Amino acid sequence: MFDKLGMYLQFPFVRYALIVGVLIAICSSLLGVTLVLKRFSFIGDGLSHVAFGAMAIAAVLNLTNEMLLVLPITVISAVLLLRTGQNARIKSDAAIAMISVGALAFGYLIMNLFSTSSNLSGDVCSTLFGSTSILTLNQKEVWLCVGLSIAVVVIFILFYNKIFAVTFDENFSKATGTNANGYNLLIAIIIAVIIVLAMNLVGSLLISALVIFPALSAMRLFRNFKSVTICSAVLSVICAFSGIIISILAGTPVGSTIVAVDVIAFAVCYVAGIISGGVRK
Repeated sequence: MFDKLGMYLQFPFVRYALIVGVLIAICSSLLGVTLVLKRFSFIGDGLSHVAFGAMAIAAVLNLTNEMLLVLPITVISAVLLLRTGQNARIKSDAAIAMISVGALAFGYLIMNLFSTSSNLSGDVCSTLFGSTSILTLNQKEVWLCVGLSIAVVVIFILFYNKIFAVTFDENFSKATGTNANGYNLLIAIIIAVIIVLAMNLVGSLLISALVIFPALSAMRLFRNFKSVTICSAVLSVICAFSGIIISILAGTPVGSTIVAVDVIAFAVCYVAGIISGGVRK
């Protein structure tokens, strides 16, 4: 097995997949804790479907760099989703469902009406489940992912205290003079960037799992926000790395394999939390 793995690691696309997978795992886990605590977990699902629709438009326009279209549209949608969720007439869960279903439907419709691909079903499957895209990354895409990932981590560290305050008590943060709406906007923009990056790793339908599972697993073991965030990042990296390795060796879909490893990790953490008394019954 190790000989086979060593042989695969000689190929650049395998090394690229591992680098991008680890970076995306770190980024998604950092914001995952905040989103879970704010009960806004499914924003990842909604934005991933928006990204799918944007990718469909980019494919029809034959853009050589889809990121130039997908990233701005996803960021704008994140801002609109945040603003709509704050509207008393349209609750956040309804706004996410509305944008999610609409973007997914329009994306698939556009791909059917204007697609020039001879394998439409394969393209849709790859986009939705990330079955092959992570293994076809080029050097430019890897460097772009590295740059955006570093930016996300730096921003999170710099504004850690503010994000912590807005996450646990937004009203108190506003009362103390913190620009809570501004930091909520920052969180929405960062998660939009993460969603676009993660599209190549697990596909649009599985992104929420990458964001939610590490955070939920860490919460089974720790109660402190900082400890949960660190544990979530470590678990996310381990699961992503293991999932990619297993996928390469076993020939299974990358995205589904990573999510399966995340589910197993959650089950282990849940049992460990019960044994250690970390889970309140």
